[in-house]
Amino acid sequence: MPPSVIHDQLLAAIRGAAASLGLPDPPGGITLDASKQPEHGDFTTNLALRLAKEAGTPPRELAARLATAIEEACPPHLERVEVAGPGFLNLRLAPGWLHDVLRGVVAAGDRFGHGDAMAGRRVNLEFVSANPTGPLHAGGGRWVAVGDAIANLFAAQGALVHREYYLNDAGNQLDTFAASLHARYRGQVPPEDGYHGEYLVDMAARMRAELGEGVTVEEAREWGYGDVVRQLREDLGRIGVHFDTWFSERILHERGDVAAVLEELGRRGATYEQDGAVWLRSTDHGDQRDRVLVKSDGTTTYLANDLAYHRDKYARGWEHLVDIWGADHHGQVKSLQAGLEALGYPPGEPEILLGQLVKIVRHGQPVRLSKRAGNVVTLADILDEVDPDVCRLTFLLQGIETPLTFDLDVVTAQSMENPVYYVQYAHARIASIGRRARERGVERRPVDAVDLSVLVHERELELLRALARYPDVVAEAAALRAPHRITTWARELAASFHAFYRDCRVISEDDRLTQARLWLAEGCRIGLAGALGLLGVGAPEEMARLDDNDEQDEA
Repeated sequence: MPPSVIHDQLLAAIRGAAASLGLPDPPGGITLDASKQPEHGDFTTNLALRLAKEAGTPPRELAARLATAIEEACPPHLERVEVAGPGFLNLRLAPGWLHDVLRGVVAAGDRFGHGDAMAGRRVNLEFVSANPTGPLHAGGGRWVAVGDAIANLFAAQGALVHREYYLNDAGNQLDTFAASLHARYRGQVPPEDGYHGEYLVDMAARMRAELGEGVTVEEAREWGYGDVVRQLREDLGRIGVHFDTWFSERILHERGDVAAVLEELGRRGATYEQDGAVWLRSTDHGDQRDRVLVKSDGTTTYLANDLAYHRDKYARGWEHLVDIWGADHHGQVKSLQAGLEALGYPPGEPEILLGQLVKIVRHGQPVRLSKRAGNVVTLADILDEVDPDVCRLTFLLQGIETPLTFDLDVVTAQSMENPVYYVQYAHARIASIGRRARERGVERRPVDAVDLSVLVHERELELLRALARYPDVVAEAAALRAPHRITTWARELAASFHAFYRDCRVISEDDRLTQARLWLAEGCRIGLAGALGLLGVGAPEEMARLDDNDEQDEA
């Protein structure tokens, strides 16, 4: 039973106790918070302090009366209610509820932590979508990890999720890229406003080997475009990300989708002409200023193309759209939402998450140059040095809205200072316990035949409380689009398990305790494997030990 269910049961008991004493809910309602310290119980409320004046009773006296009434209500799992300080009520639960949590974890298996908050929702999630003019930079790699993890979270909450990559292959940038590649092909320096990364030298050599002499700029454009997309697919595959759709912007123009969306906006009275350009009345929908859709030279803007693209997503049956953009595009968020609202779609669509970039450091100094791109560090550069699991989890250590420092010295270290190694090693330790049990002929009996009431050690209860929180953590991470909350939970569970491993012998002469602890270890394995799975990170069965004395000295 997750804490949220018990919270609601206790809250109902508290409200009933207050009503039995003739007390109303205070302004803002009754608050019941999880205790930050185990010695203060499992939940705490300041209700007596808030109602003391209205009741005409000293807070501690009122708290004592409320404590008695709450205990008489007998909510499930409540052991006792304690009065603390000036009148706080600390509610302590019996350990039995945590033992029920463990049984629930085992019963759920790899579905542990999954919910139905988004059941049936059809979500299109677009992330990365870098221009097909070169390799993916490290910041894009971060958006890859975050976007894929969010997709996993949505699916764990019952949504049907579609991962989509948008190829901006119809604009001037691809023309500039083609000119730059063709210049390298001819042994020349690219135009001043072109692309100067060293990757173009390698591309030009490959293009010459495949196409020979006499390649035109247009041929260079198409070959280079295909080569970049192939490399993007390879780099994304290295980090374990695969898109359901790679959508070409060209299609929008070839099918007349952009023209159609401009016509629709005009029919709705959402556009006007001024200075030879066509403008969107985006201020009617909360934007700071109206935006140009068609320039005076007749070319369409990114906004017009994006409106056609997102309209196409709806036409394909997706009900909610989520995009991950770089923070430098924050000024375009409201414009796109205003345009879609003008087309009749719900306000606030698409939902746009803005991601900050990544700073790569080595020996405390920024790594500025890429062996591929020259002026930026690419995802492929990182993956050449760092295991994909390490790369993904490092990108997921904190929220995408905050800048991230990627320390190559830390993430490549096989030590407990490496947060990725720290979590994965906990899973490997659990697997090693199972192997040692089998080697010693210890067979784990069905959990329903095991007495879990012997799990009362502080370290054991700490693990059980962490497992109890997990379903709520998953639901919150999905609702807040915050996969780093799963990372934080996994790190905390790993820390608790390492402490348990140090202080509590799992396989011992006490058969009851051995069986219970084997199931506790299995519950932690299920939780860790599930969390790592949501993050797109592997849960290894074996890893190199930190030292030769890692194995527990068990009888």
